[in-house]
Amino acid sequence: MSHNTDADARAAQAVVTHHRQLAAALTGHVTDLVTAAEMGGLRQVWHHRDALLGWLHTELLPHAYAEENALYPAAAARPEGRLLVDGMLDEHRTIAALVAELEETSAPVAAAAAARALQAVFSTHLAKENDLVVPLLVAAGDVSLADLLDGMHDLIGGGGQEGCGGHCGCGGDAPSEGEPAVLSIDPRLDVRDLPHGQRHARVLAAIDALPADGALVLVAPHAPMPLLAEIDARYHGQMAAEWLQNGPDVWQIRLQRVTVAV
Repeated sequence: MSHNTDADARAAQAVVTHHRQLAAALTGHVTDLVTAAEMGGLRQVWHHRDALLGWLHTELLPHAYAEENALYPAAAARPEGRLLVDGMLDEHRTIAALVAELEETSAPVAAAAAARALQAVFSTHLAKENDLVVPLLVAAGDVSLADLLDGMHDLIGGGGQEGCGGHCGCGGDAPSEGEPAVLSIDPRLDVRDLPHGQRHARVLAAIDALPADGALVLVAPHAPMPLLAEIDARYHGQMAAEWLQNGPDVWQIRLQRVTVAV
């Protein structure tokens, strides 16, 4: 099967960029949790632990499961990729076990330790995917990484046809009980459970961490017009906003860093 090498190169870059965004988001959550544990504030520890767990269950774990279904089978089908994928799957199981440990612990120090361990495993895991798995698939003449990435998008997006409320143009039904549908493979920043006074700072910090052309999806409990105005003023037209879901219970806006021609 022939494939478009330019499309595969773009797909490879998209995977690496997405991995960078996931790593940055995880670092932010883990830093918040560890800092709270060091300061001894139990309420803040469990607040940041719960925020981290929410992100893990809505972002990192779905990403891992999508890889297992969309990318890993193609890599494992190649003789040079079989043992590599076996190791990657073992690391997924380690990540899942650390998530469970983080959920079950009642000690702040143990929560911080589990979070740090998870961050270390995930960092090593992403390096292998970027440096070994992705190049293997790009070099495979009978595999299209671009097509595989489309399949991964469908898996993360709940099949690509469900739960978007029609805001992405697919005609899907609205999600029940105000839960946001996953409308892109970009990492999501859900600020609905954050205190109102912390939301702008968290979003701006996440945007600062975005690489060139990087994007995230902001999930908010209302139309964040003041925040968007602040973003526009701060980044001087270098952020593009795309509305994915416009209420009535949840608002999702894709924010992408763009290069402005001079």
